[in-house]
Amino acid sequence: MNTINDIQIIGIDDERPPMIRKENYIDLFFKLSIKPPLDWCDDFNALGNKKELAAKVDKAKGNIIVTWVREMDLIPEHLEKLKKTVTLCNQQYMDKIKQKQTAAALKDASVVGVDGEQNRLNAIVTTLNFDTEVSA
Repeated sequence: MNTINDIQIIGIDDERPPMIRKENYIDLFFKLSIKPPLDWCDDFNALGNKKELAAKVDKAKGNIIVTWVREMDLIPEHLEKLKKTVTLCNQQYMDKIKQKQTAAALKDASVVGVDGEQNRLNAIVTTLNFDTEVSA
């Protein structure tokens, strides 16, 4: 099953490979592993809107990061920055989901009364951060 944490950059868009042109920059189109939700795209675009990154997710396609570099030798370094931004965006998105779940659970706990303690316990459990990587 694909989840937000599965979103990764998996390659170059086959339809738009990098090309040398007369402009003084090179357009890059990186493919994501899955098509993320629109609000994930908004979060990524906010993070990628920095001058040193200049990247955004093409919402029309949904799984393409559109960016550019001035020199071809900068592509590997730029890709590493993009990977870190995707990972950060994944984490922020998951944190938002947990916050919404906690808020909903706390709201339920305050309304329910006697079962409120169980709902409060459930809310605390949903905020726990577990390691998800499995050692081989």
